[in-house]
Amino acid sequence: MAETEPYENALDSIPGAHPYPRTSRYHDAEIGVHRRADGIEVRYTKRRLLPPLTEETKPHVVGAGERPDLLGQRFLGDPGQWWRIADANPVLDPRELTDEPGRVIGIPLAGGFPHGERRV
Repeated sequence: MAETEPYENALDSIPGAHPYPRTSRYHDAEIGVHRRADGIEVRYTKRRLLPPLTEETKPHVVGAGERPDLLGQRFLGDPGQWWRIADANPVLDPRELTDEPGRVIGIPLAGGFPHGERRV
């Protein structure tokens, strides 16, 4: 039985390929490479720093029972985009966004268009 080669990431052979989809908060994160003592390279995602708070937002008063993923679905059309709401607000834990009904948070405008207008 032949010895198998170490696992190789299929994306390694595609120039410019990134392991995260475009909608992921890690899409623009830098990918690092660590070489182990045995010579095997291990890829990892480097630390993601929060972007400056420059994205235009609209205020939203948090209601009872709301969650970041539900807000992502409601305002951005994708529950997985909750991280954009978290990035637009100064919180350490995304659950802080909705743990206090009555809190006012900023919701990024969908698609970056003024006043939430969606262009088709």
